[in-house]
Amino acid sequence: MKNAINKAATKNFHVPLPEQFYRRVKETAQRQKKPATKLVKEALEYWLDEHDKLALHEDIARYASATAGTGDDLDETLEAAGLEQLACGEHNR
Repeated sequence: MKNAINKAATKNFHVPLPEQFYRRVKETAQRQKKPATKLVKEALEYWLDEHDKLALHEDIARYASATAGTGDDLDETLEAAGLEQLACGEHNR
């Protein structure tokens, strides 16, 4: 029953690859002793994770840039406490 559910939830892509790229994937899969489809799936999952991290970073940078100097910027009390900590650290050197 579990396999039937997993199969139903699985979708396939048909991705035409240039011969040289296809050969590299097959050779790498053979070296790693795993199916080429698993290798490609792992590579794609990694790329999607990295893409998501980059998109989040860009969103945060865009927000920080848009709110710089506004009331949504760094809290003045927190900023003062941070500067105080930095000053204390300088005196302890």
